[in-house]
Amino acid sequence: MARYTGAVCKMCRREGKKLFLKGDRCYTGKCALERRSYAPGQHGQNRKKTSEYGLQLRAKQQCRRFYGIQEGQFHKYFLMAERKAGVTGENLLRICESRLDNIVYTCGWASSRAEARQLCTHGHFLVNGKKVDIPSYLCKAGDEVSIKKGSLDSEKFKAVLEANASRPVPAWITAAAEGTSAKIVALPDREQIAAPVEEHLIVEFYSK
Repeated sequence: MARYTGAVCKMCRREGKKLFLKGDRCYTGKCALERRSYAPGQHGQNRKKTSEYGLQLRAKQQCRRFYGIQEGQFHKYFLMAERKAGVTGENLLRICESRLDNIVYTCGWASSRAEARQLCTHGHFLVNGKKVDIPSYLCKAGDEVSIKKGSLDSEKFKAVLEANASRPVPAWITAAAEGTSAKIVALPDREQIAAPVEEHLIVEFYSK
């Protein structure tokens, strides 16, 4: 499985907005974007006006990096979104939101999507009672996602659950009282998706 292994803070600086790729660090003064709010590289402070194509590219890159998805898979999701009824851009975001690693992060079981992806790969989660170790697994409305009982005994999970206990869960997910399982009531509407992107620019980018 391909994954980015470079400095993730450079991504936020390049896009000019927080993508929350490093968990709690993004909420502190140590955030690289707050310390150096310009693009990385030798000419980062001398960026000129962006073209129409550049705006579309940046929107696509922001969305892809926000969810931690590689280019090939992201384009595949776009083609899936095109085939679905409704608005293509909203369909695309809905598909990204339904990924197992995003569900795990949204439920507060990981401090970042990168950590959620790793935990999924290690097989710590169940979907409808069956172990799923594929971070890109697309959950559906009605699915129940839970943490394996054996995993709950680890100090790692105890610390993560305690640290993220106050994180609000969106209305399209119903979390159990004990916080170790959640049910997807319905896939989210656009106003319920917090991704800092303009999805219509992504559609324009791929429609060229």
